[in-house]
Amino acid sequence: MEDSERPVAPESTATRPRRRGRTALLIAGAAVLGVVAGTCVGYQVQADREPVPLPPLSQPVLPQATGPAPEPLSAAQDRRVRTDGDLRKLLLKRPAGTKEADWLPASDGWMDIAAYADTFTEPGATFSSLVSDEFRRAAVVGWEVGSSYSVEIRLVQFRHEDSLAAADSVSNLQDWAESEDGVESWNIPGTGDGMAYVHTPPDTKPGYEPMYRAEAHASRGDIAMEIWVYGDRRIPKKTIMDLAERQMERL
Repeated sequence: MEDSERPVAPESTATRPRRRGRTALLIAGAAVLGVVAGTCVGYQVQADREPVPLPPLSQPVLPQATGPAPEPLSAAQDRRVRTDGDLRKLLLKRPAGTKEADWLPASDGWMDIAAYADTFTEPGATFSSLVSDEFRRAAVVGWEVGSSYSVEIRLVQFRHEDSLAAADSVSNLQDWAESEDGVESWNIPGTGDGMAYVHTPPDTKPGYEPMYRAEAHASRGDIAMEIWVYGDRRIPKKTIMDLAERQMERL
């Protein structure tokens, strides 16, 4: 077969990808240099500009107090000063015409922890509880009104470092009072949960005259107040309420 009669192979349509030659590298390098140069120019422009102040923070303008500062509380007004002082001075004064009680287990108006524990039916257990409750001190006053009735008022102070022992002590005594039969009770005004009680049936023991009783319990801060009134006849509500209200006004 002659060459002129041989079929001519068609040109291939497949092409190789172009290699990345030197020209492409130069273009890429120029682009990188352009970015770096642009960044440098941008920083230079910022450095040459005058600083622009930031916008102020949006905050409300608070009014300023005017006039002189308030005077500090006087010793008479500052309750902490009163209660950290002589606790006996906060007790009600013995009324004129009454007889000073000679049966109080106290010395010069003070009642130590042992003497106070002895006023309970289980002194040993009470002593341990008072130690746990951080008993600090107690002051007491008492008097006799003729042969009608006698009064005893105690102020028992706790340290109040780990618990609110004064309020707990009052709550415990109130529970005992309310557990008895034939008791009448009233809230002591201005004391929150302070209560006064009059026991209508007398306490009776063989060999003793019947003894009527009234009591009041309230607390303020770290001080628990106890009032006990005993007589040969029923104690009027007015008597125990008057004592309780006047004593709490001093705390």
